[in-house]
Amino acid sequence: MTDPNAIRWEQSTDGVVTLTLDDPGQRANTMNDAFRFSLAAAVERLTAEKDAITGVIVTSAKDSFLAGGDLRQLIRVTDSDAPRFSAQIEQVKGWLRTLETLGKPVVAALNGSALGGGLELALACHHRIALDTPHARFGLPEVTFGLLPGGGGVARTTRLLGVVGALTKVLLEGNRYPPAEAVRLGLVDELAATREELLDKARAWITAHPHSVQRWDAADYAIPGGAPGSPGLAATLPALPATLRKKLRGAPLPAPHHILAAAVEGAQLDLDGALRVEGRYFVDIARGQTAKNMIQAFWFDLNTIKAGGSRPKDLPRHRVSKAAVLGAGMMGAGIAYACARSGIDVVLKDVSLEAAERGKDYSRRLLDRAVTRGRLSEAGREEVLARITPSAEYADLTGCDLVVEAVFEDASLKRAVFAEAERVVADDALLGSNTSTLPVSGLAEGVNRQKDFVGLHFFSPVDRMPLLEVVRGERTSDEALARALDFAAQIGKTPIVVNDSRGFFTSRVIGTFVYEALAMLGEGIAPATVEQAAWRAGYPVGALQLADELNLELLLRIRDEKRAADGDDYRAHPAEAVAETMTRLGRPGRARGAGFYDYDASGARTGLWPGLVTAFPPHGDPAGIDLHELTERLLFAEAVEAAHCVAEGVLTSTADANIGSLLGIGFPPWTGGVLQYINGYPGGLPAFVARADRLAAAHGERFAPNALLREKAEHGETF
Repeated sequence: MTDPNAIRWEQSTDGVVTLTLDDPGQRANTMNDAFRFSLAAAVERLTAEKDAITGVIVTSAKDSFLAGGDLRQLIRVTDSDAPRFSAQIEQVKGWLRTLETLGKPVVAALNGSALGGGLELALACHHRIALDTPHARFGLPEVTFGLLPGGGGVARTTRLLGVVGALTKVLLEGNRYPPAEAVRLGLVDELAATREELLDKARAWITAHPHSVQRWDAADYAIPGGAPGSPGLAATLPALPATLRKKLRGAPLPAPHHILAAAVEGAQLDLDGALRVEGRYFVDIARGQTAKNMIQAFWFDLNTIKAGGSRPKDLPRHRVSKAAVLGAGMMGAGIAYACARSGIDVVLKDVSLEAAERGKDYSRRLLDRAVTRGRLSEAGREEVLARITPSAEYADLTGCDLVVEAVFEDASLKRAVFAEAERVVADDALLGSNTSTLPVSGLAEGVNRQKDFVGLHFFSPVDRMPLLEVVRGERTSDEALARALDFAAQIGKTPIVVNDSRGFFTSRVIGTFVYEALAMLGEGIAPATVEQAAWRAGYPVGALQLADELNLELLLRIRDEKRAADGDDYRAHPAEAVAETMTRLGRPGRARGAGFYDYDASGARTGLWPGLVTAFPPHGDPAGIDLHELTERLLFAEAVEAAHCVAEGVLTSTADANIGSLLGIGFPPWTGGVLQYINGYPGGLPAFVARADRLAAAHGERFAPNALLREKAEHGETF
């Protein structure tokens, strides 16, 4: 048994007990075995000695308060050990309930972030004071891991903020609030400027409230906004399930449904009954595959990347001081903004000063919006804008230690601008191309220092998309790769590393998703059904909508380049005929104002183009459409292609594959990413391979599993 030493007990002469969370075996406190044993011991001692206690302060010796549940344990919960896990959860909730009914004032002195289980512990205290630090965050983000708060978070926030308030502001979105916003919402009661003031305020509150009880334990307590059966709430509550269904659009995400049910059912019971209901829903979801997929991706895989899992070891860190961005279109302008916002001076170069100025205007609009919303000061806006220098002259690039090329997707043009830039930038400048499909090794032939050349594939819009795909060419050095990853961290992007090929990883895989949807349309599947299949699979946008955004002319140009490169080995896809027809009809996508969707004068979508039913007549009985098969075709198309990327050495990290697919190309979150989808498929890899074979027999060889998939299935392996 672990020694109960993760919580220190200190009692002052005035009878106030300070419980300091300080797990000696971890950088952050979590609800692991050591915490549970320590909490049990502390609560038992508080109960035994409460006559000599005037109050309790719960705080932490770490930079954060309490990080929450131990996800290494959560991810291992199965059907067979669900009863044991359930008993463990109920035990912790029992200790928290004893703490809040101790009969003594209990204050949470939150010296840092309290998320998930950390906030649940704080909610079991009578008063919450937070240290006002810029990096502290407070909330219940469990839904983002496919879970629901299982330590009383649903029951207590419902009673603190009301059913609707708790659901919409805390539980269903998993928002993480900075200190001041947490106070405005009511999750935190007050702020302190220093650690000393934090503890002083906690003691003062205890002195002023010697007989404190939880508000929901008071005789006159009523849930804010009313219980579910009250007239006021009864009028608004039915809208929540409808809103949730509209948002999820059929995606297989059980956590939001479980949270809604636990909140509404629990609000009709006393707190102890609500805690039991919450616990049953929590255990049910924890033992499911969706939670395991999302924990694997959004915790373990993401943290692997953030820790530099793909960064070459033992190389010094590097910071960019001055960047050159070649091309001031939407992508180049977005890259310039990301650099300037991160403190990097930028020369934004285009063929004319007017074009470069228009690129700077893009940053101006984003910054104006931030000022209007209160997220940036006027002085802050001017400081960022001052870092961007529009230019039409290569001479202005002198001294730049980073080049990011973002011109038109044409290999000869890209080589030409690099040749000019390389002459004037710093001798050791990192040379990065924002190409989305062209092989980096070929582009590197246009520069002298090929070892310093790397692909830096941003995603649009750059200010909102978190991913940066770093492409290593044949001659890219370890030093250049490390510098590219350091640059990604400097501008706040999540980087994945892939090896060079046509389309790399993300563009190549997302193309299979769009192509499969176009193939369905060509087969006579109604366009609305194609979009519904994408939503049901959990994609953020419909596949035809995405095709419009990517532009069919671009897809066909990429097709032509691949066909020329592959020669006799090229295999046509049935989607190509659909793309050619739409292009011939003058409807290649949103950029031209017409695609699978119609657009108004402002560029906003107005609905699917009615002419689709004439161009691609639906046939067959709509009632006979197997929507599940359509969703699996979209998912399998990308998963099978990702397996090809692994076999070809384009992907060398499962974490990079999963996070790249989730953050870059919208692979459904519930899957945990494109390779985790294969790992977690019901029945494992053997079942995935068998299903892929059936899809290949029905729809074409593009679904056929490669040798790597078959080998892993035969040997019981996963990615």
